[in-house]
Amino acid sequence: MKSVPLFRRVPLAFLLSCCGTLTMCEPLYAQEAIDRTKEIVVSPEVKDWLKEIYVWDGHNDLPWALRDNAQPVKTIDLRVSQPKYHTDIPRLRSGGVGAQFWSVYVPANTRKVGESFQTTMEQIQIVHDLVKEFPDTFAFCGSSDEVLAARKEGKIASLVGMEGGHSIENSLEKLRKLYSLGARYMTLTHSDTLEWADAATDTAQHQGLSPFGEEVVREMNRLGMLVDISHVSIETMHDAMAISEAPVIFSHSSARAVADHPRNVPDEVLAKLPEDGGVVMVNFFSGFVVPDSAKVMREMFEENRRLEEQFGKDPDRLKQEQTRWRTAHPMKPGTVHDVADHVMHIIKVAGIDHVGLGSDYDGISMAPKQMEDVSTYPVLLQVLVDRGLTKEDIAKLCYGNILRVLQQAERVSSRLRHQTN
Repeated sequence: MKSVPLFRRVPLAFLLSCCGTLTMCEPLYAQEAIDRTKEIVVSPEVKDWLKEIYVWDGHNDLPWALRDNAQPVKTIDLRVSQPKYHTDIPRLRSGGVGAQFWSVYVPANTRKVGESFQTTMEQIQIVHDLVKEFPDTFAFCGSSDEVLAARKEGKIASLVGMEGGHSIENSLEKLRKLYSLGARYMTLTHSDTLEWADAATDTAQHQGLSPFGEEVVREMNRLGMLVDISHVSIETMHDAMAISEAPVIFSHSSARAVADHPRNVPDEVLAKLPEDGGVVMVNFFSGFVVPDSAKVMREMFEENRRLEEQFGKDPDRLKQEQTRWRTAHPMKPGTVHDVADHVMHIIKVAGIDHVGLGSDYDGISMAPKQMEDVSTYPVLLQVLVDRGLTKEDIAKLCYGNILRVLQQAERVSSRLRHQTN
C-alpha cells in the first residue's frame, strides 16, 4: 500500500492549533511548497468516500443559463453531454452531486421595470420543469426531510434559491408567495443596493438593513427560508446575523483575506460564524478566488458603473466599451488550489463546521483549472485531503453543514409559527 504523507496523518484540530503564526494565505500544514501546476489525480480512497458522501452545492445558475439561451427545458436532453453548459446529468453524477440549490436569479435591473417578481416565478417554474422532465434524476425538495428521502432514492435533491431581494418587490406577501412555490433561501441583495438593504458592490444607503429589511429577515425566519448574505455589504452581513434567529448562509462567497473583493467574506464576519451557526459556501469563480483576478474584477465593477452612466442609453456602445476594457484587463483562471485556499482559510478562522461549497456554475465566465464544471468536485476534495482534511471533515464540507443549517432554520420556523398561532 502506498505510504501516506505525514501531513495527511496529522489531525486537522492539531493543525489548526498550530497555525497562529501563519499568514492568512499559508496552508494549515507544514510541507514543501505546493506545485500548483501539477495535475491532481483523485485517489481510490477519495473515490471510495464519495460512495457515501455527496456534494450539496449552494448555487448553480443553470435555470438562468437556459433562459438566457432561449432554451426551454423540454428542448434539452441533460442525460447526454451538454458542453455549452457547466452542468448536465452525467457530469453531476461524476461530480458526486446529491443535492443542489438551483439559483432562480433574475437581473437586478428588472426592478426598474417592475418585472422582478414575475420573472422569478418563471425561473422557479424552470426548476420544476427540470424535475418533471428528468424525474429519475431529480426530486424537488422543500425541506431537509425531503432532501434525505431523495438521497435514499439515489436522486439529486433539487431546491430553489432566490438570488436577490429585488425578487420580492418590497412586499412580504410576495416573499410568502415565492416561499410557497419552493424558494428556500433568498440572497438579500444582488449587485444593487435596494430600498431596504445595502449591497457589497453599490453605494450604501442604509448602513446595513433598513427597518423593513429587518422585517424581511424576521419573516424569512418565520417561513423557514434561509437568509443568504452573499452579495451584501459588511454592515448588512452584521445586521442580518444579529437579527436572524436561524443561522445565515453565504450561498456562493469566498474569503476576502485570500482574495480581496467586496463579494467575499471578511475575517471579522467569519469569526462570528461559530456563534451564529452559519456556513460560507465557497464560490469557484476565478474573479473572486484568484487574488490577481479579484483585483481586476473589483476594478471592473467600478468601470462598469462608470460606463453605464456614460453609455447607458446606447446598449451597443456600452457593450463595446465593456468588451474593450475586459480585453485590456484579462483575468487569470488560477487553479483548483486557489479554491482550496479559501476553504482552508475559512476553516482556520471559523472552523470546519462553517464551510461548504457554492460553485456558481453556469453563472460564471471563468473557473480555475481542473474546476471547469460540475464533474470536478472530487478534484477539489482530493486537494483538501492532501492538505489534511479527514473523511469526517469532507462530509461536513460537502453536505453536513448545510443540512444542519437547514434543519436549524426549520426548527426556528416551527417555534415562531407556534408562537403566532
